[in-house]
Amino acid sequence: MLHLGTLVAVIIAFWKDVKEIVVEFFKWVADGFKLRNRPSRRLLLMLILGTLPLVAGALLENYISAAFENPIFIGIALMFTAVLLWCADRFGGGNKNARTAKLSDGLKVGLMQLVALFPGISRSGSTICGGLFCKFDRDFAVRFAFLLSIPAVLGATVFKLPDLESAALAENLAPYAAGFITAAVCGYLAIALVRTLMKKGSFRYFAVYCAVVGLLAVILSIA
Repeated sequence: MLHLGTLVAVIIAFWKDVKEIVVEFFKWVADGFKLRNRPSRRLLLMLILGTLPLVAGALLENYISAAFENPIFIGIALMFTAVLLWCADRFGGGNKNARTAKLSDGLKVGLMQLVALFPGISRSGSTICGGLFCKFDRDFAVRFAFLLSIPAVLGATVFKLPDLESAALAENLAPYAAGFITAAVCGYLAIALVRTLMKKGSFRYFAVYCAVVGLLAVILSIA
């Protein structure tokens, strides 16, 4: 339910792009799945390629689940996220957009999303960094990262739906609804914050936050 909330937030925040991609998908089907040098077609194909690595993620589910129970691993992963953010902020970025990016760039960013399945590694942070390392301009890096989350979150929700008991949902609708609404509102505000900071050209705030929290997690786990 929390995933659904964040999914709604992303769709609302990037509604124009989402609508354009959906329309382009049906045009692509009607066009016999031909490649066309249109920004919307290129963006659609990049998102498809970027989602493919998550198939491997389903095979890693047991390892990923075990990592959630290891606070030291999570702390180290947070510090890894901090280094990733700092490096992308310092050395990444360019002028590629939906018109000039390569289809292979979508796959490269998708591999970053696969790494982010492990706890402590920010999904949006790692995919934005992936885009910056592929020389996306900052606005396109953010847009692509969050659009890439739509099939990922939707797929995860559908995959986990059988675990949700309808009887439990009916009896405890209030906490589920509260979680959904809170996730949607906070998700939308988080997207707005990321876009604002990217316009200012800096990820250092997120990098410092992840480094401090990660270090505390490791110290408190050992102590």
